[in-house]
Amino acid sequence: MAKKITCKTGLKKNIISKEVFDREVELCKMLSKDNKGKCGWGKCKDCGTIPLLFKLHQGVLLEKDEEIANVRNKCLN
Repeated sequence: MAKKITCKTGLKKNIISKEVFDREVELCKMLSKDNKGKCGWGKCKDCGTIPLLFKLHQGVLLEKDEEIANVRNKCLN
């Protein structure tokens, strides 16, 4: 029987490179600025893209609302 998969299963750093992380964050930042806090995927303040990018690059799962908001603010400002 297969192991149960969780959000923390196999967390590893650098699944995406720093270059990819930086490029995608810049894209989010640009779209957020150009479209007043939203893009085709939704509102930036509710979006999971930045936390997902952070997880894939840093190998850290952000679960608390406060942690997620801090990372979003840091990346988008």
